[in-house]
Amino acid sequence: MKRFPRTEVAGVSMPRMLMGTNWILGYSHTGAAADALIHERNDAAEASRDIIKAYLSHGVDAMMAPFGGSEPLRRGIRMAEEETGEKVILIDTPIIDVHDSAEARKNAEATIAESARNGAKFCLIHHSSAEQLVSKLHHTMDRLPDYLDMIRQHGMIPGLSAHMPELIVYSDENEYDVQTYIQIYNCLGFLMQVEVEGVRSIIEKAKKPVMSIKAMAAGRVSPYVGLSFSYATLRPCDMVTVGAFTPWEVHEDVEIAMAALEHRFPNLEGRSSPNKTVALGGKN
Repeated sequence: MKRFPRTEVAGVSMPRMLMGTNWILGYSHTGAAADALIHERNDAAEASRDIIKAYLSHGVDAMMAPFGGSEPLRRGIRMAEEETGEKVILIDTPIIDVHDSAEARKNAEATIAESARNGAKFCLIHHSSAEQLVSKLHHTMDRLPDYLDMIRQHGMIPGLSAHMPELIVYSDENEYDVQTYIQIYNCLGFLMQVEVEGVRSIIEKAKKPVMSIKAMAAGRVSPYVGLSFSYATLRPCDMVTVGAFTPWEVHEDVEIAMAALEHRFPNLEGRSSPNKTVALGGKN
């Protein structure tokens, strides 16, 4: 089986597809019913283990998640590692206390220390925390270097979850110790704060590799459309985070992504339909 193409982030070899976890942890971006469906199927460690093993079978060995509150997922990772003999690279996205006080600083460091204890290789401060530090007037992020240093002190590689695309620009302008960014990027502009072309321009100019998320706009476009767009327009150093509800979805998504990178049509079964047109192999 082909291994998925790789890039490098801060000296670490990384697959250009990253395991997403919204469809394991219950964040559908659709509604409570869909969230409940995810929890019903994937709350158990065994379910996440099976999904992770599917990714690992293709050489996709890095996962993005908020690992702190996800013990079943962490157990699923350990189970998959033990059964395959492969190690999963963890990209943690912790929410930290960024208030300007000694107590808040202590809380932030405790959260970062937990990230390290959970085995994270990368620690990317969650966008909901990072965006509180932004000064658009001065093109700065107050106290960010302190938190990045905490991450370094705990043996992890620092980065930012940059839903606000200015975070990439300001980090590069100030030469902060940010080694990679998470950025929303999809063909619909779903949850993006500026137009698709604008975000694409920011990614093109970014000094460090970008980990894109929401490639399929949380299910609003098909994997073929979403993944083909992302891999056709991102740089060779950038990555696409791809979540899956089942192991079968993993295999399909990997084939679609590989086909996009190889400039061919994916080898997939046709969709089910009660009455297909003859043009798609049906009788009518």
